[in-house]
Amino acid sequence: MKNIIIIIISLITFSGISQTPYEKGMQKALDLWEAKKPMEAVNLFERISKAEPDEWLPSFYVSYILVVNSFGETDETKLKNQMDKALNYLNDSKVLAKDEIEVMLLDALWYTVWVAQDGAVYGMKYGGKVSEIYQTAITKAPNNPRVILNKAEWDIGGAKFFGKPIDPYCNELKKAIVLFKDYQPTGKFYPMGGLQRAKDLLAENCN
Repeated sequence: MKNIIIIIISLITFSGISQTPYEKGMQKALDLWEAKKPMEAVNLFERISKAEPDEWLPSFYVSYILVVNSFGETDETKLKNQMDKALNYLNDSKVLAKDEIEVMLLDALWYTVWVAQDGAVYGMKYGGKVSEIYQTAITKAPNNPRVILNKAEWDIGGAKFFGKPIDPYCNELKKAIVLFKDYQPTGKFYPMGGLQRAKDLLAENCN
């Protein structure tokens, strides 16, 4: 499972006109992340989460960035510290937005880090949990291209690991690509990317 590729979400940019302090802070943090300054972004998102305790997105992004940065981490102490912190913020976002699809996808990604780190150890422990989360997400949002893409990428990783055919998931990638063309995030500062990732996966695995 170490070949599982991280889905990096694209970020929404907004005009600074008439933005609230929360919106300005969120945009600045997202800009820092886009500028490849993930830890600076994390620090700012943490401050926003404390200043705006009723908003789930700041905690979500703290967790998401830490999870993304944990893929491929070889220092076990650093990995554990990052993942523990990511889980704390993930749990905070769950309290505020338990049924949010993006929170569910991040939950699955958190477990995927461990499976990617050591499939022999964590595949049996967490693999079923990840599949269960994606199945729930696809049931709740069957036409959400981000859900379809994430689930297809997980299924492709599992098929490769177990030496099974990838073909069944190619149609899912094609479906995601079509749906991405008209996809609109459900709220401000929500993740919205994935179209290019779906195209890349299709080219890599379905020719």
